[in-house]
Amino acid sequence: MQTEIKFAGFGGQGILLSAKLLAYAAMKQGSEVAWIPSYGPEMRGGTAYCTVVISDKYIGSPIIKNPTHLVAMNRPSLEKFDETVKPGGIVFINSSLIPVRSQRDDITELVVPVNDIAIDAGSVRAANIVALASFAAKSGLVDLELLKNCVKEEFAAKPKIIPLNMVAFDEGVKAGEAS
Repeated sequence: MQTEIKFAGFGGQGILLSAKLLAYAAMKQGSEVAWIPSYGPEMRGGTAYCTVVISDKYIGSPIIKNPTHLVAMNRPSLEKFDETVKPGGIVFINSSLIPVRSQRDDITELVVPVNDIAIDAGSVRAANIVALASFAAKSGLVDLELLKNCVKEEFAAKPKIIPLNMVAFDEGVKAGEAS
């Protein structure tokens, strides 16, 4: 089975890192993966999105028009990509920055105040980890402990921020499981 996830937001939100961590965890589980980043020349503040493809077979093409799931970290991303999600998929909405909801009734909405949770955990910069953990908990695409270990590995060179990211991860899992 193949699953496609589009992570989208603005540059500086950690969109590419979140997607990379999900792809890495899926790869460690033995899945075939593809990680395709896309961002404008503005980078920080400009549009950034990334597609992750996870499959139990070889991936024919990493270019996906209609993803299975969407993780939208800002309103322009929700408005741009909401209609492209396949029926039955999850549309994750960062309600800290997105005051509107999807108008679709054929998807599962996962609405989480990501920035607020990250601030409570210690820093808004951990919002991407909150979103990643919340989405992973709801979707069940990867083992959560494996994903948590991937986050620790990613920040191994910056050990001072690992505790913050572990709190953000745990709070994100709670939010995803509660929804």
